[in-house]
Amino acid sequence: MAVSMLSGCAPNPNQYKIDYNNPSLFQQILVIPMVNLLDWFKDFLGNYGWSILVLTFIIRLIIFPLNLKQQKSTRRMQEIQPEMMKIRKKYEKNPEKMQEETMKLFQKHNINPMAGCLPLLIQIPILFAFYQAIMGNEHIAQSSFLYMQLGSPDPYFILPVLAAVTTYIQLIVTGAQSNPQMKVMLWVMPAMIFFLAYQFPSALSLYWVFGNIFSIGQSFFFSRQDKNKVIEGATR
Repeated sequence: MAVSMLSGCAPNPNQYKIDYNNPSLFQQILVIPMVNLLDWFKDFLGNYGWSILVLTFIIRLIIFPLNLKQQKSTRRMQEIQPEMMKIRKKYEKNPEKMQEETMKLFQKHNINPMAGCLPLLIQIPILFAFYQAIMGNEHIAQSSFLYMQLGSPDPYFILPVLAAVTTYIQLIVTGAQSNPQMKVMLWVMPAMIFFLAYQFPSALSLYWVFGNIFSIGQSFFFSRQDKNKVIEGATR
């Protein structure tokens, strides 16, 4: 549903024009604050491209607890991999029983197999707001950054490709390949991101790329923290 809704957002400036005198609740809570922050950081940094980078960093800090929960869930999924492999081998000819036993295993260890998707899904309203902030602010739409016009799609497809590739890397480093429930996301999410970034304004693609790079670095940080804990435990 979310994919259909997002892909149905045609870049029509009039459709997303912000009525500051009578804004909707969604615009009051998310869109207008984003417009104001983007304008403020642009005045401070001199370019909307850097403004998007800073706002992306702020958004990622806000959803940091979700990412932390995702990392913990991924680590626990990796811990029960031996048990999952036994279930798959035992019930390889009975998919329904395999699914049933796998869910029992998740319940036993209090694991939500879809927790890894939560940080991605929670960003959908943020993306809508960001999109409206871009389309509803003529200063952003008419600004340029590097080789691109921020209010138009990337003419060379560089950002869509980077958005898709960094989304794939992000899923890999968060352990999606080791979670049977999320393996399909390895291909669906990057393809979806590429399709959307291909037709959406470059400013939105910048948000995706910056956000994915931040998440990848964050995952490596979590991984290093885990290794340090293992080393400390072994030396005690």
